[in-house]
Amino acid sequence: MIRLLSRSKRRRAGAVLAGLVLCSAVAVRLAAQQQPVSTQFQESTSVSIVRVDVTVRDSKGMVVRGLQAKDFTILEDGKPQKIANFEFQDIDATAATAPSDAQVTLLDGLEDKLRADVKRAASAVTPTDNEAIERALAEAKALANRRMWVLLFDVSSMQPEDVQRAVESGMSWVDEEMTNADMVSVVTIGNRLNVLTDFSPVREDVTAALQTLAYSDGTDVNLAAVTTAATDEAANSAAETDPSAGVDAFEEFNNDVRLRALKTLCNTLRGVQQRKAVLYFSAGMTRNGDDNQIELRSATDACNRGNVLIYPVDARGLQAVVAGGGASSRGQTGQGLFTGANATRGFSTLNRSQETLTTLAADTGGRAFTDSNDFGKAFDKVQDDLAAYYLIGYTSTNTAVDGKYRKIQVRLSKEYSNLRVDARDGYYANRSFQNTKKSDREAQLQDQLAASVSSTDVPMVVGTGWFRRSADSYFVPIAMVMPGSSVPVATGAKTVSIDIRAQVRDEQGRTIAQPKATLEIPSDGQETLAGKQVLYQTGVLLPPGRFSVKVVARENTGGAVGSFEAPINIPQMNNNTEMKVSSVVLSTQVQKAPEGKSDNPLVRDGVQLVPNLTRAVARNQNMYFYYEVYDPALTEQAPHVRTSMAFYRGKVKVFETPMVERTMIDEPSRKAVVFQFEVPANSFKPGMYECQINVIDTVGQHVQFPRLNFIVQ
Repeated sequence: MIRLLSRSKRRRAGAVLAGLVLCSAVAVRLAAQQQPVSTQFQESTSVSIVRVDVTVRDSKGMVVRGLQAKDFTILEDGKPQKIANFEFQDIDATAATAPSDAQVTLLDGLEDKLRADVKRAASAVTPTDNEAIERALAEAKALANRRMWVLLFDVSSMQPEDVQRAVESGMSWVDEEMTNADMVSVVTIGNRLNVLTDFSPVREDVTAALQTLAYSDGTDVNLAAVTTAATDEAANSAAETDPSAGVDAFEEFNNDVRLRALKTLCNTLRGVQQRKAVLYFSAGMTRNGDDNQIELRSATDACNRGNVLIYPVDARGLQAVVAGGGASSRGQTGQGLFTGANATRGFSTLNRSQETLTTLAADTGGRAFTDSNDFGKAFDKVQDDLAAYYLIGYTSTNTAVDGKYRKIQVRLSKEYSNLRVDARDGYYANRSFQNTKKSDREAQLQDQLAASVSSTDVPMVVGTGWFRRSADSYFVPIAMVMPGSSVPVATGAKTVSIDIRAQVRDEQGRTIAQPKATLEIPSDGQETLAGKQVLYQTGVLLPPGRFSVKVVARENTGGAVGSFEAPINIPQMNNNTEMKVSSVVLSTQVQKAPEGKSDNPLVRDGVQLVPNLTRAVARNQNMYFYYEVYDPALTEQAPHVRTSMAFYRGKVKVFETPMVERTMIDEPSRKAVVFQFEVPANSFKPGMYECQINVIDTVGQHVQFPRLNFIVQ
């Protein structure tokens, strides 16, 4: 059943808020108790010995051997540091004599570590963590002079033939090129993070792990974004009939969790001193407005601190862009075949899918391999880069626990000034929250807002959108949601305090708005807010243009900080030849609106739509779609706008709503025709879906086809 909601229905829908706790602009939703979170293996970021791996090459790119500690100078923030440890790792020289029976369990329970990283509560390192670190350090002795690889297959992004092509290249390398010095692990990212084999120098172990990957492992669940100019807003709100539905949405797979998987993997390997490499087979990672831009920088920083180099390989190989657009393209016009628009769009899509891969490679010291069917070059490059390098350790003279970035520079003495030095750029120091004065805590939040790589210890999602108020003014709703399981409660505390700071900046980096709030949330006597979600909502007025919003949230029990950055793109609506459609809102809950006048168009007739930020929907929920059409063409002073929604699973249309017509202006002051639909989620089987919204102005003869993705649980 699909319904276009009337005003009376919207008033009655507002009654569902009876169980919602409102706190300023915050809603904390009670939900079913979650299972206990698995303990995460993490090394303390408090640094006593800073380790830097250094590769020195001559003008021909060959590794230079035989240098001594006296030939190096280490600078931290421009200040010389005393070298405490110095070692040269010569992998190739020991390959023939290295024993081939060493077994380690560094990646044991990696999936549980990832899930804990996604929704963990901030706490000190537990005894279990310390035991894991001690075990990893003990096993590091068995890894001396070993070349450590992770063959990481992102089967969630690859088609079956991509998986098979990557697996065959891996098996060929194992048979022909793998040496006794190579310690190889095989890991897959799909519906879960799966370790097929831990680090092993035994060819049979690696081959057996690769053979478990079959054609059926390619799932092709690439998350596309809405193709309108604005980012799709979101914030998770589960219905009263299934209030826990949105809590697990933070575990659903998207680009943020992909990057968290890399981050967890790198953090797990930090206890091993040697340089490590991840050969990352993927079919691209398109970053959209729904993704946290900070996660990419955070994953990069974790790789750098763990001495892990990322070597992405585009498993799609050499690709051709079809001038007329692919046969499966939806919502394209025939003119693109003749104007070149479809070809341009194809190249742009391809480049976006490879941009994140190349960024990961460049920022971690690796190299990306794209547009090539020869994957063997990637294996050769990793073997060469890990063949020989210097391990240098020093004790930092800066003992401040301030969480700031420390820049590292490695220099050679003048006699070797013609040589090239490759080393990581720096690291972030730890920050002690309990020892921070209240007067300094606001400065901490401002530092996080200003930092290029902010903390992501608390998982959170931020969504935005835009709705026109006048020709040069748009209302931009901003929503933030975090899982309550990430918010610990002090012993005996009746409430939990959360500080939220945000900044909206323009293209030049100038601050336009700075929303902020401090939330006091009842603890209900629990150790964490597990089973709840914290929702913060605000809004700003902006002109057309490109902006960004960054939100930083800190729970004030342990001081853990989360951050999220997203773009805000508001189009110029002065072109009368195009249909003007707002961003599209997907909601799974309505609530009673706050009293007083509101600029928020999601508030109508005393009822407010709460955007679903994670886009995870339970089958017993109803989905509410909201969007507006501006300045429709008129005939006899009336518009004639038609719309419908088509739902795709992969490339197959599985559901379509009837066409709905509107022949009146709903908001005369804004010249807006408003559409709000209700679609029951039980019309869909569990899985990933793409919704294409068809909007037709029959008078002006214009069309638009915005899209969004969601997952049915």
